[in-house]
Amino acid sequence: MSRSLKAHILLVLITLIWGSNFVVIKNALADISPLFFNAVRMSLAAVVLMAVFYRELGRLTANSLRSGLLVGFFLFMGNELQTEGLKYTTPSKSAFLTGVSVVLVPILLALFWKRSLNRWTSIGVVLAFVGLYLLTIPGTAAGGLNLRSMNHGDLLTLGAAVVFAFHIIFIEHATRTQGWQQITVVQVAVTALLMILTFPVAETSYVVWSARVLWGIGITGFLSLALAFAIQAWAQQFTPATHTALIFTLEPVFAWLTSFIFLGERLGTRAGMGAACILAGLLISEEKASAESMAVSPDHAAVPSQHG
Repeated sequence: MSRSLKAHILLVLITLIWGSNFVVIKNALADISPLFFNAVRMSLAAVVLMAVFYRELGRLTANSLRSGLLVGFFLFMGNELQTEGLKYTTPSKSAFLTGVSVVLVPILLALFWKRSLNRWTSIGVVLAFVGLYLLTIPGTAAGGLNLRSMNHGDLLTLGAAVVFAFHIIFIEHATRTQGWQQITVVQVAVTALLMILTFPVAETSYVVWSARVLWGIGITGFLSLALAFAIQAWAQQFTPATHTALIFTLEPVFAWLTSFIFLGERLGTRAGMGAACILAGLLISEEKASAESMAVSPDHAAVPSQHG
């Protein structure tokens, strides 16, 4: 199995983890303030990663430190906006809005890095955007679009989507030139530190150490943070940022499924059409774009690296 294929499979795995965790986080936030919750679970993730990659800390370079600080800042901002927004919106809608980053990644790459897309990837992005639009904006009884249904939590989550788009791009750049283990440890440690410094002044913290809070901290700290960000840092050495963003659009689909199974949340035919568009966009981009690129250059998705 090629490194590119392994990277794609692992990115789908962590997307499943993230999508499933929206319900866990939503339940935990009933007993704990969001910023304090983020600080605790991110600190747990930082301790786990430092214990696993402790040998890499002695080989930390100045470039890796700078890159880790940058991606750590974006990771901090994205998580804060997303978790705060989740207080006011549903788990599935939060995931859908976060997925708007699939559209923002190629736009930002074109604006700031002058990177163009091939036609199949462009079609995949458009289909994913249509799917996210159908999933995010509910239709009115007259069959139109009710934009006024967007609330404060939705706007915060859209802000998180912008931040996460930059995070995906900078992770790709950093891990293709720096050690992915170092980037992983530094970004999570920086994020944890910023969260610890922020929550005392940004909110009135509270916590009830219930089972759902402890479960939420443990599951998200180990799986959706420590494990997932380590996998993402490794995988993005071999996966273009736009492909990564497209894979991450599966997150709302997984969130929809878990919300349906555990919360009984039903989104109807319109949401089903949106999910189908997302899947179609991902498949078209992965299959058609990869085949077209392979015809030109068989190494298009895999950049040689000494860190894999």
